[in-house]
Amino acid sequence: MLLKIAWRNIWRNKRRSFITLTSVAFALFFAIIMRSMQTGTYDQAYSSVINATTGYMQWQGEGYWDKQSLDRSFHPDSHQRKQILAHEGVLDLLPRLESFALLASNNSDTKPGFLKGVDAELEAKYFQLNEKLLAGELPNSQNNGVLLASGLAENLSLGLGDTMVIIGQGYHGMSANGKYPVIGIADLKNPIANKSTVYLDLKELQFLTGAYGQVSAEVIIPKSKDQLIELKQDLALIIDDESSDLLTWQEMMPELIEAMEADSAGGLAILFILYLVIGFGIFGTILMLTAERKPEYGILLSIGMSRGRMALTSFMETGLLSLLGILGGSFLAWPLAAYYHYNPIELGGDMDAMMEEYGMEPLLPFSLDGDIWLTHGSIMLIISLLLSFYAVVTIYRLNPVNAMRR
Repeated sequence: MLLKIAWRNIWRNKRRSFITLTSVAFALFFAIIMRSMQTGTYDQAYSSVINATTGYMQWQGEGYWDKQSLDRSFHPDSHQRKQILAHEGVLDLLPRLESFALLASNNSDTKPGFLKGVDAELEAKYFQLNEKLLAGELPNSQNNGVLLASGLAENLSLGLGDTMVIIGQGYHGMSANGKYPVIGIADLKNPIANKSTVYLDLKELQFLTGAYGQVSAEVIIPKSKDQLIELKQDLALIIDDESSDLLTWQEMMPELIEAMEADSAGGLAILFILYLVIGFGIFGTILMLTAERKPEYGILLSIGMSRGRMALTSFMETGLLSLLGILGGSFLAWPLAAYYHYNPIELGGDMDAMMEEYGMEPLLPFSLDGDIWLTHGSIMLIISLLLSFYAVVTIYRLNPVNAMRR
C-alpha cells in the first residue's frame, strides 16, 4: 500500500519528477561514459604494454631486471621448472632470450634493435603473435629467419625475402654477428616495440649469442591475472631466490601504474564535482517538495497516519525516482559504450605522441565492465537516499497545527 501511494505521489507533479529523474539519469550517464572510457583505456594500455613486453610474471636470473644483459641470463633448473608447471595457478612457461644489437641492410643506415629469441608456437598461443602478422610466417627451427616489427622493417627498408645483418655482442663478450632472411613482418600494436623488435627462434638466438641453454626469463602464464600476488607467494617457495628472481609486471613497470593512477585520480575528481552539483540539484528538489507538502503532512498526521509510515512513503518516493533515473542513465550509456568498445576512438596530434611515450597504441576503447554500471548506479542511489533524510527529519519534527496554517 505504501509503495503504491509513493508511486502515485511521484506523478502528482510530473514536471518536477521529470526534472529530478532526468538530472539523475544524465549524471549517471556522464559518470558511466567517463569511467568506461578511462577503464577501457587502462585495460587496453595494460594489455598492449604487458603482452608486448614482460607478460604478467617473469622468472629471471638474479638482478637481470636492474641490468638487462646477456651475462645475467640464467639456465632454468629443470626440477624447479617442472614444479612451477605443476602449480594449479600456472598455465605454462614461455622461455625468452633477449639482447640488443645493431641492425643493417643494403637500403638504409644502421639502426639499433631489440632481439627476442622465442618459442613462436607458445607466443602465438598465449600472446597471439600469429594474429599480428602482416605478411610471411613466424620464425622456427626450420626456416632460420627473422620476423620484423612493421616500423623497424620500414626504417630498414626491408621486405619479405630481403637480408638483414645483425651486429652485436654475445654471451660473455662473444661476437654475435649474422645474416638472416626476413620471413615475416608484424604489427605488434605497441608503438615502441614496432620500431625496434626482431623475433628469432629461441635456439637460433642462443646459437648466435653463444648463450646455449640460457634464457633471459621464463614468462609465467597465470590462470588468473587477478591473483598474481598469491601466485608469487606460492612460487617463491619453489624457486631458488639466491640465483633467480620472481617479478610481477607491477614490479617491473611501476611507472605505468603511477601514470594510470594519476590519470584515474583526475577523473575521480571530476566525477566528485559532477556528483556534488547533481546532489545539490536533487536536494533542491527535495527541499521544494517538502516545503510544498507540509500542509498535506499536517493533515495526514491529524487524521491519524503515523510519522513512521509517512516518512517511509517519502523515502520510497525518492528511492523510486532515483531508480528510474538510474535505469534511464544506464540504458542511455550502454549503446554508446558498446559502440566505442568495438570501434575505439583513434587519437592524433599531441595525444598520439603522449601515448607512444608509454608504449601504448593510440586508441581509446570503452569498457563494458558491469562493475562500472553497478558502482556508479549505487553511488547515485546512495546520494539520493541520503538526501531524502531531509524530508524524513522534517516529518518527525513537524507540528501538525502550524503546518496546516500555512
